[in-house]
Amino acid sequence: MTKISTVFKKFPKTFWIANSMELFERLAWYGLFAVLALYLTQSTDTGALGFTQAQKGGMMGTVTAILYFLPLFTGALSDRFGYRKMLLIAFVIYGSSLLLMGSVRSYSGVYIAFLLVAVGAALFKPIVSATVAKTTDETTSSIGFGLFYMIVNIGGFIGPVLSSKLRHIYGWHIVFIMGASAIAVNIILALFFYKEPGREKNTESFWSSIGKSLKNILKALADVKLTVFLIIMIGFWTMFNQLFYTLPNFIDQWVDTQMIYQWIAGFSPAIASAVGTKAGTIAPEMMVTLDAGFIILFQILISSLVMRFKPVNAIISGIIVVSVGIGLSFATSNGFYVVLGIFIFAIGEMASSPKFTEYIGRIAPKNKEALYMGTSFLPVAVGNYLAGIFSGPVYQSMSDKISLLEHYAAKQGLAIPAISKTFTQNDYLKQAADLMHTDQHGLTQILWNTYHPYRIWMIFSAIGVVTIIALFLYNTFVLGRVKKVEE
Repeated sequence: MTKISTVFKKFPKTFWIANSMELFERLAWYGLFAVLALYLTQSTDTGALGFTQAQKGGMMGTVTAILYFLPLFTGALSDRFGYRKMLLIAFVIYGSSLLLMGSVRSYSGVYIAFLLVAVGAALFKPIVSATVAKTTDETTSSIGFGLFYMIVNIGGFIGPVLSSKLRHIYGWHIVFIMGASAIAVNIILALFFYKEPGREKNTESFWSSIGKSLKNILKALADVKLTVFLIIMIGFWTMFNQLFYTLPNFIDQWVDTQMIYQWIAGFSPAIASAVGTKAGTIAPEMMVTLDAGFIILFQILISSLVMRFKPVNAIISGIIVVSVGIGLSFATSNGFYVVLGIFIFAIGEMASSPKFTEYIGRIAPKNKEALYMGTSFLPVAVGNYLAGIFSGPVYQSMSDKISLLEHYAAKQGLAIPAISKTFTQNDYLKQAADLMHTDQHGLTQILWNTYHPYRIWMIFSAIGVVTIIALFLYNTFVLGRVKKVEE
């Protein structure tokens, strides 16, 4: 305990300011991202936008891919113009874009605003990581980055909880106001409390720095071990991101969360009221944010269990568990099984994600660790883009409730007006239920039994299985023949 307290005293003020900014930025990001799939696709009479699943997938996948791709280059801006100055620019773009995103309704308007949010986040990402790196040393880096990772998950947990509770009271606009308010706190922190850590001033031009970055990336990717590994891990991130891209929609459309609410109310009405909605259900984003909650509670335990595993073996084991968890989450309409699936998913994530970063650091040649670590964003970016495709057109054709109902109505010859500005998704659902002489629960069961939307679990889990097989072959035929790689 004394040793840990001694390490804590070594952290300078800027370290804590950087972590505080990370907390508020993650609160803002996940406060939006956890509910974004719902906001983009739910019925317009709820204040949401009523876009199609394909439109949602296209927007979320492309913009988030850009967000994870840009830090490969935005770090050069920080080195050129200074961390503090770029933080202020990032936060001004970030916060104003959140407000803009909450005020526009057209697809192109929301798309552009979300893209600007991503630009602000991409400018911020490399600065905060570099600040943590520069304010720690060999004796403090392990605990320092451990704290940083914990802060990420705390922000990722608090943000969705706040946005979920607030949106059900005040409406969708509060999600964007909340996010912008969190970023406003960061502007104050950057303006008055952030002290630029020591850094070598980059006298190169911006474009020269970009060219150098590209050259370094290509140099790193010339390493076959690294490139093959990164390509394989695209599969993991494609499957992983369904937690945010698709699961909220699936829970909203198909899962009975009322049973969970009633179970909680059975032993504590106060807790049920705190975590549930006025309708006596659990909001999808509250279910999804359990992933971050489980990580906060169990990350140290899981890390201690897998620390003796070789990195690739730990990653393979983790992805096996994630594949089971994501499959279970989509395979049932029972809310309790979905919670179990998210818990299993979180265990696999805790086992695999940290080892992903560790492995890249291990295979990096001496003094090229930072260069290799920078490439870790590439599979995340591509995985987000592909996740958008599976969450968009694929989900829309296989599992989207509105699309399946439209198909069913046409097949049965039900005379229902097309969804429009004056005839919402909820209007369509209500009229369809009336014509089918049932209620909304009965309508859901008819579509569930007719079209089996849960079968999409096979696609998501299959992506994981392919990734596992590829990693096993990689471990056997690529790493097995490289004697200098020590795991």
